[in-house]
Amino acid sequence: MSLAVFDLGGSSVKYGLWDQQRINQVGHFTTPTTFENLKVQLQQTIAPYKDQMTGVAFSAPGAVNVTQRRIDGISAIPYIHQRPIYDELESHLGLPVTIENDANCAGICEMVLGAGKNVENAVFLVIGTGVGGAIFINGELYKGAHLFGGEFGLMHNQNGKTLSYNGTAVNTAARFSKQYGNKLTGLELFEQKDAGDKRATQAIESMYNHLADSLYNIQVSLDPEMVILGGGISARSELAEELQTRLQKLLTDEGISAILPEIKTCHYQNNANLIGAALNFENIQKSR
Repeated sequence: MSLAVFDLGGSSVKYGLWDQQRINQVGHFTTPTTFENLKVQLQQTIAPYKDQMTGVAFSAPGAVNVTQRRIDGISAIPYIHQRPIYDELESHLGLPVTIENDANCAGICEMVLGAGKNVENAVFLVIGTGVGGAIFINGELYKGAHLFGGEFGLMHNQNGKTLSYNGTAVNTAARFSKQYGNKLTGLELFEQKDAGDKRATQAIESMYNHLADSLYNIQVSLDPEMVILGGGISARSELAEELQTRLQKLLTDEGISAILPEIKTCHYQNNANLIGAALNFENIQKSR
């Protein structure tokens, strides 16, 4: 089964060819400003391989409503929402289409092939510009009654702000830059911390503590056996250990350290969304 696979993002669209259970021909193009232009770019991208393809799999932002064949909610790509997007794409591309939320796709990839392989109950946390995620119960993706399962970024921390505000390197660096008048990226903030800067260290420590605070609430609510971390920050080798240590203390303080999950970083990193979209297509085809 050969599939064209696309990951729709606010600034760029990644693509690849899924063949023999591998992702190949990976590339990207700038996200078009209109749906019509997007369809043209998609068609041009798959044209060289279309004869060998059996379908097109998408990873997309928003609340993907598979039953109604549309994408609800909002995202950085406004024109993909509240329209019969499945029908429109299938008509234009001439191939069967599947769509799944981007965080869910990354989670599917990690659960089937990556860090969560052979795990039944897990939470996948994507830490990027904001925080998203996916929930897996008894090996199955759990979307929730309103397709909002895994929207961990909307959880509130003790300071009344959301985890997306408190728990990302992007937003932590932005607040740090505003406070001290020295414009830094998240990576540069970590570099300053690594160099021993006390203010940068304090900012990162606060971010870690907010993440651990939310992981505590997730753990006592869902009790997963594993938490898988994705997003750009997951490339930091110390992230899983830092959060494991903090979560263990929070659970120990309540006398429930026995429910500590294993925390691991994702295996497939930047290609997780593409691979998960392909696996989602295969799962849907098998169930028909």
